[in-house]
This record gives sequence, C-alpha cells and structure tokens, in this order.
Amino acid sequence: MRERLVAILPEFARKPLRSVRDYASRLSYYGSRRFCPVCGRSSGRFREAGRVLREDAQCVHCNALERHRLFWLFILKKTNLFDGRSKTMLHVAPEPFFESKFREYLGDNYITADLVNPRAVVKMDITDIEYPDQSFDVIYCSHVLEHVQDDRRAMKEFHRVLKGNGWAILLVPVSAEEKTFEDPTIIEPSERFKAFGQEDHVRRYGRDYVDRLREAGFKVEVTTVDDFVDKDDAIRMGLTAGSGEIYCCRK
Repeated sequence: MRERLVAILPEFARKPLRSVRDYASRLSYYGSRRFCPVCGRSSGRFREAGRVLREDAQCVHCNALERHRLFWLFILKKTNLFDGRSKTMLHVAPEPFFESKFREYLGDNYITADLVNPRAVVKMDITDIEYPDQSFDVIYCSHVLEHVQDDRRAMKEFHRVLKGNGWAILLVPVSAEEKTFEDPTIIEPSERFKAFGQEDHVRRYGRDYVDRLREAGFKVEVTTVDDFVDKDDAIRMGLTAGSGEIYCCRK
C-alpha cells in the first residue's frame, strides 16, 4: 500500500521521500563491527544477499560479497600481482569494484572480457580465446564456468593462454557433494533452478571440481580462509568456513 501511495505522488514530492529512505538505510548499517578489505570501509553489518538470502554477506559500500573479499585478501597476501613488475592480466566477467583497482595499477596491461557485457574491453567466448599461447601472466575468472556448456574446453583455453610462470584464479560455486552433476537435457530455466541452483547454470560443481582443473593441465593449490586469515579478522570481514575456497592454478 505504501509503495502504491508513493507512486502516485509527483516527482518533487517523491524525491525527498527517497532521500529520507536512503538516509535511514545508511543509518541502519552504521558502525564498525564489519570491515570490507576490498573498499577499506567499515559498517555495523553487511547486507543480506543471494538467491537464498545470506545474512552479513554483501558490503554496503562497494557490494563485494564473501568470495570477493576472500579473493582480494588472497591476491594481497599470497600472490605477486602488486610487486611492481609489469604483468598482463585477463579478467573475465569483471566486477566493477575490482575493475577500477586493477585498471589503475596495471593500465593497458589489464584486459576485461565478457561474451555479452558491452562494458568489457574484449568480447570473448572463453571456449575459443582469440589470443596466442602464453599471452597472460594472470587470469581471474569467477563464477562463470558454471554457465558454460563446455567448461573443460574453457579450462584448456585458460591453460593455453597462461604464461609458463603465470597463475590463474578460477572460481565457481562448489557444493558439498563429491561429484559434479550436469545434465545437458535440462534446459528449462525452472528445471535448471531445481537441478543446479540457478536458472542459467548448466551444472552443480562438486568436490571434484579441482580434478577438472588438473585434467586441463593445471597444478592446483586449494586455499581456504583458515589458511591465511586469523579467526578474529575473518569474523570482522564476514568470512567463515563457508566463504568458499581459492583455486590457484599454475602450469
């Protein structure tokens, strides 16, 4: 009822109401119990997020989720990305809050790619990457492979274009099940949602995801939040044992 009443008001009356609503929303997150390492800002809590809502999940300032905060900490603490040496990086399906940081640091050596997003620098089908062998020092692709029919071919393409001393972070949602489930006959969005957890997913990865990466030729190191973040910091940054894993792939 309230939304319908607001909708019939003229714009000059709706604008201050929106300002009050936005201010009240920001006030509800005021505090310093949570800290986002991606944007470096604090809040009283993180926002709910996800198809199945997760509490304390999304930064209210930059929109980074648990997996983004974990990835950012990993590259800061466990990689050579920011060691001052020139690197060429491929970022597939770029998240805006990372894109600005990487572009500022890497300049023209930072290449964003996507099949449908016009904001990306390159239109790219990751099963057929139009770059020569060993083109990139770093590849980052998060939560894309579960949308790709031939994910094994995409993994091999990532392996092909990665330099011999480079590394790739290839992240997907991984369930607690041992085996990956996929069925190409499931094409209806509602049925895909039931089977895979989202209408545009084509499989539900299990613990054998790492085996697929190794079959593509990668040496894979699996890292969890407990491996490099102490308990108190993990809690403050909204990172729990269920925040996911980092799959760092090398040749």
